[in-house]
Amino acid sequence: MTGSDMTDFVFPPPAPASLAIAGSDARFPVRRIFCVGRNYAAHAREMGKDPDREPPFFFTKPADAVADSGTAIPYPPETRDFHYEIELIIAIGADGADVPVEKARDLIWGYGVGIDLTRRDLQLQARDKGRPWDWGKAFDLSAPIAPLHPVAQTGHLESGRIWLAVNGNIRQDADITELIWNVPEIVSTLSRSMVLRRGDIIMTGTPAGVGAIVPGDRVTGGVEGLGEIAITITEPGARPA
Repeated sequence: MTGSDMTDFVFPPPAPASLAIAGSDARFPVRRIFCVGRNYAAHAREMGKDPDREPPFFFTKPADAVADSGTAIPYPPETRDFHYEIELIIAIGADGADVPVEKARDLIWGYGVGIDLTRRDLQLQARDKGRPWDWGKAFDLSAPIAPLHPVAQTGHLESGRIWLAVNGNIRQDADITELIWNVPEIVSTLSRSMVLRRGDIIMTGTPAGVGAIVPGDRVTGGVEGLGEIAITITEPGARPA
């Protein structure tokens, strides 16, 4: 490409990562994925940590880790302990920095339900050695997310059941009121560290009951008022093009 308003690239840029929107053919462009660690007290305890309200901490996944509901996800390499974590999703629709808690909802475009897929053995090895969690959290297809729901339709969620089942058996069952750091607090805290931008996704943490999945498992889950997600774990293999 040439011209004053065009940019030359050494190869064509990849298509932007995106997520489906409930009831629409349009898609939500994904810029970054932030994840809140240990944000339900019972899950913090099952991971061997203190659930008191210490400052929240975050890790990230690449934008192209997203996958739509219904995706067949190959069992990932380098792990023997592959886990599910059901989560409430926040989709950011306005830019903001240093946003006070009482204004944080103004940045939210919508909500959804997703699964933070985790190579738990790699995560714990890194944690125990004081290393970053990337190899346990930030791999291909590690962020399946169901169609997003605009806040204009759902309102701002303050309560509701959050659950996950494996092959029809309930494994996680809680309420989003149990979040240690609630949605406005999470958004405000992130915005103090960096400018939140349109397209940012926030995975808000998982309740207790995380566990392993294997090829052949069908994983379903939901958040009350936001529909459901479903994925199937398949045998190890290359990520689809």
